[in-house]
Amino acid sequence: MSTLPPDADPVCRAQAWIGDAVLALYVREWILSFNGGTIDGKLFTEFTTNNFLRLTGNATGVEAHIGRIYAAEGLAAAFAWIGENLRPKMDARLHTLRSKNKH
Repeated sequence: MSTLPPDADPVCRAQAWIGDAVLALYVREWILSFNGGTIDGKLFTEFTTNNFLRLTGNATGVEAHIGRIYAAEGLAAAFAWIGENLRPKMDARLHTLRSKNKH
């Protein structure tokens, strides 16, 4: 394991690149599942930005972790990790966003 910060470690950045794609797929499927099949790019961006990922840790590190899980255990395991670790934050943030839009 490298002693470099995730943003500077080329291996971690490569893992994050894959993790970012896995996260994007998860978020898109999640949005479509409750949004009547409607695409919502703004909501997608809300849950894939570094600001959102920083709620869990270093954004590159979070994406790299997802990428490592995907590489070692497959898509279902990566989705399960996202569901357990990011989804509750997504749900809470979605509730906040919807509350703000009602006022």
